[in-house]
Amino acid sequence: MEKKGTERDRSIGVGGCQCIRLERPSRLGQLGLSITGVRGRYRVAEVMTVPIREFSRAEYPEDPANQSVHHGRYSGRRLVLKQKDETHFDFIFEPGHPHIAKVSFRDIDVSLMTPSLPHWTKGDKGLRRVALTDRQWNRQQVSFKVDSPHIEVSGGDGFERKNISSAELAKNCLNAGLWEVLLFNQEQGQKALYYQGWFRFPLGHYQRIFELKTCLSYSRHFLYLEHWLNPEGTLVRLDRLRRVTSEREVPASVNPDEFVIAVGEQLRKRRTLLASNIRAWKDFYEGRNVRFAAFTKPGRYDVRKPWKNKLWRFRRFDRAILRGVVCPDERHPLQELELVFSNGAGAERSRFFVSGFDISALPAVPVDHYLEGYYMPMGIGIPPFFQSYEELRANPPDKSPFFSLLLDREGRWLDHHHIAVDGSIMHRDAAAPDLLHVYLLSYERHTLIGHFVISIRD
Repeated sequence: MEKKGTERDRSIGVGGCQCIRLERPSRLGQLGLSITGVRGRYRVAEVMTVPIREFSRAEYPEDPANQSVHHGRYSGRRLVLKQKDETHFDFIFEPGHPHIAKVSFRDIDVSLMTPSLPHWTKGDKGLRRVALTDRQWNRQQVSFKVDSPHIEVSGGDGFERKNISSAELAKNCLNAGLWEVLLFNQEQGQKALYYQGWFRFPLGHYQRIFELKTCLSYSRHFLYLEHWLNPEGTLVRLDRLRRVTSEREVPASVNPDEFVIAVGEQLRKRRTLLASNIRAWKDFYEGRNVRFAAFTKPGRYDVRKPWKNKLWRFRRFDRAILRGVVCPDERHPLQELELVFSNGAGAERSRFFVSGFDISALPAVPVDHYLEGYYMPMGIGIPPFFQSYEELRANPPDKSPFFSLLLDREGRWLDHHHIAVDGSIMHRDAAAPDLLHVYLLSYERHTLIGHFVISIRD
C-alpha cells in the first residue's frame, strides 16, 4: 500500500488538503520520533493483532456504567485490525472462548475519530493548538445499531447474536490512540453494558491519518497529543472563528440554593464524585473539599487519584451576553452565548463561551429531561460526546461551526480540564420557549455544577 503524508507529499497537499505551509519537525519532535521509532512504537502493518485490556468488577469497582447482569460472562477477546485504505479499517473482535461471538466493525472511517482541524483555524498557530488539544482530550463515543451494514456478529452461544442492541467504539479523553469497545444489551428498557475492552489504536496509523487530515507534521504535535501538555495562556482569536453581527446583554439568573440536578450519566457517576453534603450549586464554589475520581489510563476512573478543581472561579455570576454571529462556511446566522464569572473579589474573571449554535433548533424540554438538550464538550471543531456513526459521517467535526471555550479577561485560553469544567448542555424551556436553560458540566461530566436560566426574547 502506498504510504502518504511525507514532507514531500504535504508540500503539494495530500488527500485534498489545502496546506498552509510546510512545517519541519522540531529537534524535540525528531528525537522523540526517532527514539520511539527504534522501539517499534510507530511500526504498523495492514493486518495487526492488538491486545485488549479487560477489567472485572473487582478490579474496577468505580465503573459508573449501567452494567448488565451478563457483565463479565463474555470476556476474553483480542482485536484483529485490518487496514482497508488510507482511512478505513475493520475492527474484528475475536473470541477467546467458544461461547463468545466474533463481533466485527466493518469499513470504519477512522479519520472521523482522529484529531482534525476546521480549515478556518489552520492559519492561526494558537487556534490550531487549542483545537487539536481539545479534540484529543474529549471523549468521542460512536454507536452502531446491530442492523448496520458496518456490524457483523457471528458464532458463540447465541446470546450475543440475539441480544446485542448497540455496538460502540470510543476514542477516550486521554492520550493519542487510547480507544475502547463497548457492547450493550437491553434490560428493563435501558441500555446495559455487558462487555467493555480497552486497546491502543496503533500510533503509526494515527500519525499517518493525522498528517493526511491536517497537513501538519506529526513530529511537531505528538508531544501534547500523546502526553498531557496543555496550551494554557494561548491567545484565542475569536474573530477568526466567527463574525459578530449583534450583541446584547440578556436577563439571566442562577439560584445558588437550587438542589443539584442529576439524571442519567450524572446519576450513575455519583460514586465518582468525591465530596459530601453537596446539596446545592453554591456548595461547589464555597470552599468545600470537592474532588473527582480522575480518568486514567487506559480509560477508567480511579478514586485513588482525586482530581482537584478551581471552581472558585465561578463563585460569582456577573452577566450573560447573547450575540448573533456568522460562522465560516455557514449560510444561516447562528448564536453565541457568553457567561461572565468572577471569583467574588473581581480579580479573576472567567468568560465561558458557547458559540455557533441555532437557538431555534434547540429542543424544548422540561428541566428533568435536560439530557435531551444539546450536550456538548468544549473545544473547536468537535463532535458530541455520544453520536451514531451515521450522524458522524453526515456531520464531520472539522466542518462544524460550533465551539466552546473558557477564556480569561484578556482572551487567553484557560485550562478548563484542571478548572474542572468540560462542557455544557442547552435546551429551551418546555413551557416558555423564550427561556434558555444552560447547565455547566464538571470534569468528566461527573455532575452538573450550575443551572442558568436566560431570557432570549427580543
